[in-house]
Amino acid sequence: MKEYPIIFNTEMVQAILAGRKTQTRRVVKNVMPDNCLWIKKPTKIRNGTTTHVLDAPKYNLCPLGKAGDRLWIRETWQVPLVDCEKAYDLFKDPTPYQKVENCVYKADGVAVPEYIDCDDNFRQGWRPSIHMPRWASRITLEITNVRVERLQDISEQDAIAEGITNISVLSKYIFSTLWESIYGFDSWSSNPWVWVIEFKKVK
Repeated sequence: MKEYPIIFNTEMVQAILAGRKTQTRRVVKNVMPDNCLWIKKPTKIRNGTTTHVLDAPKYNLCPLGKAGDRLWIRETWQVPLVDCEKAYDLFKDPTPYQKVENCVYKADGVAVPEYIDCDDNFRQGWRPSIHMPRWASRITLEITNVRVERLQDISEQDAIAEGITNISVLSKYIFSTLWESIYGFDSWSSNPWVWVIEFKKVK
């Protein structure tokens, strides 16, 4: 079993915490015009450089892992926050305070954190998810299945599993607008190949 970091925005973290989101889709990179996936590293597949994109899960080529591997979530956060009497110890050695219980997470709907920095300046704000280290991650997911499909092939049921509120036939449309809000204009109409990663939350 391996562990891989994965970034989710605040809305998707909330969906995972609520138990609504059990899938995520990420664009498959290095797909050639003939729908073959170009492999950067030497492998035992075919000639060692390409395979059809639909065969990629069979060779465990997903960069986020395979069934049984785990994903640890990076989300918008702020840490560590401690009482004033502990501030000197924190500045001297932050290691003992690097715990999930000393973090605050934007997905919890709390107010923007306020704190005093090392230069005694008053600060306010969140830290970007990309900078979250492993120790600050509070959510771990176990991959249950990996497959490849075209983005627009998503079903209404799978759109709901992506965290969309269950409103029947509109779920796919809402997912398409969410996708474009993340990946940009025309990212839905371009209909790329995507990794479909199914997961469950590790308690």
